[in-house]
Amino acid sequence: MHKNELSSIGKKSALADIILGGQDGLVNVLGVILGVAAATSSYKIIIAAGMAATFAESISMAAVALTSKMAERDHYFSELAREKREIKEMPLEEEREVREIFEAKGFKGELLDNIVKHIISDEEEWIKFMMREELELTEVKNQDIYIGSFVVGGAALVGSFVPLTPFFFLPIRSAVILSLIISAVVLMLVGIYKAKTTIGSPFKTGIQMVVIGMTAALAGYYIGHLFGQ
Repeated sequence: MHKNELSSIGKKSALADIILGGQDGLVNVLGVILGVAAATSSYKIIIAAGMAATFAESISMAAVALTSKMAERDHYFSELAREKREIKEMPLEEEREVREIFEAKGFKGELLDNIVKHIISDEEEWIKFMMREELELTEVKNQDIYIGSFVVGGAALVGSFVPLTPFFFLPIRSAVILSLIISAVVLMLVGIYKAKTTIGSPFKTGIQMVVIGMTAALAGYYIGHLFGQ
């Protein structure tokens, strides 16, 4: 795999981490503060609940990302060990799999034979090829694990302050309205950006993110309203 391909994968992974953390932080904290705002008219309680949810969510998301990426790393090395064992114990079968992979890509005849011979001539490259082409797995390095979890947690922290910020400056009713508007706009923009950098309809993806976010937030509001009554 070329360096530019690895760079592209890294950028997509970072984007996914940012969207995951930011969206989760925004939606969860929005639901919490709307629910609390519906149940009480105390600024202190609303802010306290929002701040508690903000930091708890950020730490939780970072921890989940950390354990998830560690699991990916462990799975990779487990499959790597299995692939090494199979190449040593069943080389003809593994050679056949290499041939089938290139046949599926359209290679045949002498060219196919030469490619297969080249791949299996270097055991280390052979293993890397099987991990990449057969299993579609890439190594998760330790630095990526910690950087990824930090990005997810940081994005969750930033996203959490999007709906919370208006409550520091405005009356509760006005803060609720502005929080909903700002959160919807941010979710829409994130959805559009996500679609433009990956795949899909920008408008459709944006609307989907807004609908999901607002549904979760309104669920929190009505629960809070119920307990407030």
